Amino acid sequence: MTKKRFLWCSIPMLVLTLAATLLVYRHLPATVPTHWNAYGEIDRYGPRGWVFTQPLLLAMITLLWTVLPGVSPDKFRVGSFSATWWYCGIVVAALLAYIQVVLLWGVSTGTMPMARALLGGIGAGIVLLGNVIGKVKRNFWLGVRTPWTLASDRVWYATHRLAGKTMVAGGLVALGAALFGLPFHFGIAAIVIGALVPAGFSLVYYKRLERGL
Repeated sequence: MTKKRFLWCSIPMLVLTLAATLLVYRHLPATVPTHWNAYGEIDRYGPRGWVFTQPLLLAMITLLWTVLPGVSPDKFRVGSFSATWWYCGIVVAALLAYIQVVLLWGVSTGTMPMARALLGGIGAGIVLLGNVIGKVKRNFWLGVRTPWTLASDRVWYATHRLAGKTMVAGGLVALGAALFGLPFHFGIAAIVIGALVPAGFSLVYYKRLERGL
């Protein structure tokens, strides 16, 4: 994966997402749903301009993903894993575009099972990221960036090998929860645990290395 391919994928996604938002926006009432609870029930409303939040976020992520490699410190550049960097950027952009489609469907028709749709998409995205997170080398932008992983290559690599497994497991549990209609909180908890376990491991492993164990 290269920067060029990233832009060729992310920019069309941004354009299509914005076009779909403009198309739906014309037919929306002045007030639209802006939040759904864990049961997929609407619990907050706001102005219809809210639907442009996600395309704006997607534009910002696309810009940042392009700019950040050039401003990284010398010892923390992403060039050594550039293919993984751009791949992860496409996954994140695709996930944001998917979320916007789900939100547009929800605010315009009211028939989308929001909790299941969002959980399934997030779970799939976490699985795709987890599959490659072990290839990420020390940097300030992507990965499990704790004080202990940033301080040691050994801790970084060990932590990210573990993170690959826990992220995939958490994402699969979330995806399964969405497919089989399990509670939303169950899937989110699996994703959070999958992220927290490697962070805790990085501290424990760093202290073990300090003690020479």
